[in-house]
Amino acid sequence: MCGIVGLFLKNPALEERLGQLTAAMLEVMSERGPDSAGFAVYQSAAGGKIKLTLRAETHCDFEALARDLGAVLDSDVAICRNDDHAVLSLDPALEAVARQEISRLSPRLHVMSVGSAMELYKGVGAPAAVADRFGLAAMTGTHAIGHTRMATESAVTIAGSHPFSTGADQCLVHNGSLSNHNDIRRRLRREGLTFETENDSEVAAGYLSWRLSQGAKLDEALTEALSELDGFYTFVVGTKSGFGVLRDPVACKPAVMAETDDYVAFGSEYRALVDLPGIEDAHLFEPEPQRVYFWERQS
Repeated sequence: MCGIVGLFLKNPALEERLGQLTAAMLEVMSERGPDSAGFAVYQSAAGGKIKLTLRAETHCDFEALARDLGAVLDSDVAICRNDDHAVLSLDPALEAVARQEISRLSPRLHVMSVGSAMELYKGVGAPAAVADRFGLAAMTGTHAIGHTRMATESAVTIAGSHPFSTGADQCLVHNGSLSNHNDIRRRLRREGLTFETENDSEVAAGYLSWRLSQGAKLDEALTEALSELDGFYTFVVGTKSGFGVLRDPVACKPAVMAETDDYVAFGSEYRALVDLPGIEDAHLFEPEPQRVYFWERQS
C-alpha cells in the first residue's frame, strides 16, 4: 500500500505555491505509506544548464566536489546543497564526463536525476518529515509528483523509495505491482538501459524512458505500456512539459483526480485534494481503467 500525489499547474500565478500545496497533499497520504517518501519538482529551465540531483550515502563535502569537478571539466560548476542531497548545475555538453568524474571523486554518491527542469528528493521517515527536511513547502515550479511508501515486500531504504528517474526530466511513481518486470528488465538491458535497484517501479520508469527515447510522446508511451506491462498499477509520470496518469485494466488501486482552470491534481484518496484552492468547483473524477490521461504545458 502506497500513496501517490501529483499537481500540474495551468495557472502561472500558483507556481509560488507548488511546493506548499504538494507538501500538504503528501502529508495527508502518510497513512498509506509511513516509512519513506519522495518527490520531484519541475521548475522553469533557465540559463541553458542541466541539473544533476545527487544523494550521498555518507557525509560529502559537496562544495569541494564542485570545485574539483570544475577543475577537471575546466568549466563553472554550481552546487546547491539540501541536506544529504545536492543539485549540481553545469553545461549539458559535459554531462557524460561529469558523471564519470563524480563516480571517481565520490564513489558513494548517487545521481538521482538529471534534467534542465527537474529536481528529485527522497528519504526514509514519515512523509511530513521528509518534505520538511528538504524544504518542499518553499519550492516553486510548474508541476510536481510525490509518493509515500509502505515497504511491504522489501526493506525500508531510500533505494526502494519513489520517484524513479531513468531519463532526462522524466520520473515515475507507482502504486501496485508488476508481474513481468524481470522479463522487461532483461529486455531493456539489451537495449542499453541500466538499473540501480530490483524495484519493479524502476523497470516501469525505464520502459517509458526507452519509448520516449524512440520518439514517442508521453501519452503514446503510456498507451504502449498497456500491452507490455502486466500486473496491477497506477502510474503518475512527469516529464519536462507533461504530466500523465495511467491505471491498469482492473484498476484495483484507488485514485481520484480534480481539474480546474488553474490545475490538475491527483491523489490516491480524495482527502489529499480537499485543501486545494477552488476544489469545491473542480471537476472530480476517478481515472478510468486503461485510459491515458495526459496534460502538457505549451512552450
